[in-house]
Amino acid sequence: MTSKNSPAQSRNKPLKRPTQGRAKMTVQAIFDTYVRIWQRDGWERVTTRAVALEAGVAVGTLYDYFPSKQALHSGYVRHCIERLLQAIEQQAIEPVGLVWQERVGRLVRLLGGVAGEAAWFHPQMLELEPVIAEQKHQQRAYAELMNIWQRVLEACPDLPVKPSVSRLEALHLMVWGARRYALLTQLPGERLAELVAEQEQVCLLALESLSAGSE
Repeated sequence: MTSKNSPAQSRNKPLKRPTQGRAKMTVQAIFDTYVRIWQRDGWERVTTRAVALEAGVAVGTLYDYFPSKQALHSGYVRHCIERLLQAIEQQAIEPVGLVWQERVGRLVRLLGGVAGEAAWFHPQMLELEPVIAEQKHQQRAYAELMNIWQRVLEACPDLPVKPSVSRLEALHLMVWGARRYALLTQLPGERLAELVAEQEQVCLLALESLSAGSE
């Protein structure tokens, strides 16, 4: 059995994050190539060397960031979560003049994967989670997603009653859990869009009922 700090476990982690513009472009090219090779050839045929060569970067440069394909996968998943959070920030929090129903609707559609520039996901990602992701990283992502719900509602001064944390968590689990299960079952896009629309209505009704109950 390997310990949490074993070399094998360490190789599942990205080594550093790009900070300069050129480095960010390089890592983005690596991610794009990683997805392209996985889509074309399957996970088993993904290698760091193949990604580096097809992306046009030195193998050593790729290893500066990702010491293994597992670390590359971990970095890509983190990248997708950060893009999702940024999209919610830009579309559901920052705009001025939106009613609360539209802010919440945008949040649900983005979390549900039917709005914005959706990242590429594959059912095998769920199989890789227990192998690659540490529990603390899962918990951090969960906390960040819960926090974005709070921040969206904080941007809704016209929402008369703020929900409890438990209700907010229930709504989040409904939306995010459904997205993950839809990924596992490879639900067709049109069917997913229908279900997310229903989830949006459930979320709106759950928040509206708080206002009705307070009258």
